[in-house]
Amino acid sequence: MELGLTTFAERHAVGDRPAPGAGVRLREVVEEAVAAERAGLDVYGIGEHHRADFAASAPAMVLATIAGRTERIRLTSAVSVLSSDDPVRLYQQFATLDLLSDGRAELMAGRGSFIESFPLFGYDLADYDELFAEKLALLLRLREDEPVTWSGRFRAPLTDAVVYPRTERPLPVWIAVGGSPESVARAGLLGLPLAIAIIGGEPARFRPLVDLYHRALEQGGHEPQPIAVHAHGYVADTDEQAVADFYEPYAAAMTGLGRERGWNPMTRTQFDALRSPAGSLFLGTPDHVAEKIADLRDTLGLTRFMLHPSVGTLPHEKVLHTIELLGEKVAPQVH
Repeated sequence: MELGLTTFAERHAVGDRPAPGAGVRLREVVEEAVAAERAGLDVYGIGEHHRADFAASAPAMVLATIAGRTERIRLTSAVSVLSSDDPVRLYQQFATLDLLSDGRAELMAGRGSFIESFPLFGYDLADYDELFAEKLALLLRLREDEPVTWSGRFRAPLTDAVVYPRTERPLPVWIAVGGSPESVARAGLLGLPLAIAIIGGEPARFRPLVDLYHRALEQGGHEPQPIAVHAHGYVADTDEQAVADFYEPYAAAMTGLGRERGWNPMTRTQFDALRSPAGSLFLGTPDHVAEKIADLRDTLGLTRFMLHPSVGTLPHEKVLHTIELLGEKVAPQVH
């Protein structure tokens, strides 16, 4: 069971505290990844977004900086928005990261939960699923150690092309999903590892999707593959401190997101339901968070759990303390 962290390099204003500058936030992210390795965690992931409230629009560059400051921790996108990217360039970036980090790079490919990247890079949202399917097929071909001849709708064709640099082992590619059965089945039929983002409701409800994934793996003739969960949460010395630190920034961030998507503002009642034993927030003392992670591991058959603390922008020192607790107290109990 691997444990790790994810971030989008969030830069939300919270109360009277202004949003940190993008440079400040990115440097904090690097320090947090270094602290994660020091705490003995297994993986650190950075998501891709193209908007003012997130500083990480180029995860491979941030991960490469982290690679130069670390020696062991695995480095992954969480996620790369493959639908609006070029698979050739994306492969080159993560192959370079893999070589720089001595084989620690991974790529989590997703369709994207925000739409800003589509007009930014000249794509039509009407092609949302077709873009992802075509680009994923090409990305997987590019991992093969042979020339690629390929043609499709959304980029120029390739004829006997070999994309450089080549990795020293096949680059790990995960499929990241938010709950779409079609995406889960695609991952299984292709024999790719599955990463599930659980940001609301009850995590146990994802069990049917995991069952679907196993059936698709079997149908595709593939061996069992790793399954990861990405979830919001925060670890503190006491439950009271966890709530005091996390609620205001989390509610502000989720209310802002909800305003764009037609959701009601986050309330304290909703928050308390999310942090209950059956809810999707992994929040509280190390004992409480460890027990909740272990329960989810057993329910879904997880091989990796990734905690996302800075949903609303937390003070850097608070995140560093959560990392310390996650590595020194939560991980030993889960293991």
